[in-house]
Amino acid sequence: MPVNPIPEGFRTVTPSLTLKDAAKAIEFYKKAFGATELMCMKTPDGRVGHCELKIGDSVIFINDEFPEMGKTRSPQTLGMSTGGICLYVEDVDTSYARAIEAGGTTEMPVADMFWGDRFGTLVDPFGHIWSIATRKEELTPEQMAERAKAFYAKAAA
Repeated sequence: MPVNPIPEGFRTVTPSLTLKDAAKAIEFYKKAFGATELMCMKTPDGRVGHCELKIGDSVIFINDEFPEMGKTRSPQTLGMSTGGICLYVEDVDTSYARAIEAGGTTEMPVADMFWGDRFGTLVDPFGHIWSIATRKEELTPEQMAERAKAFYAKAAA
């Protein structure tokens, strides 16, 4: 029987987040972003070795830190985040408010952006940065460039 090279329900790219307390993070992502737990494997000591969460039509992987294996570290351990996740939703204002209410911290409040999205960023309680957006306008590259020019000129003033 042939095997699908991309598992059913997955996209080509799947983000993977390392956390200090993955079990608590899983609960936060369920409350904040409506995540559904697809599967979760724990290690004998109770840490999350691998968990798959579905948010909207996408899957993300979650795991605890395993410093004894020389693997990735969480933003809390590093004292900073080295990247982020962009989450497109139907209603950015409602989704953003739900994530803040669940324990996220405002990084940049939701606002209309020059590239056509209504967009805001927050930091989850585990140090990961989430950009949440709703596309409001379809713009040409030329329109975006013109708006960007005006945006940066205003920001510099």
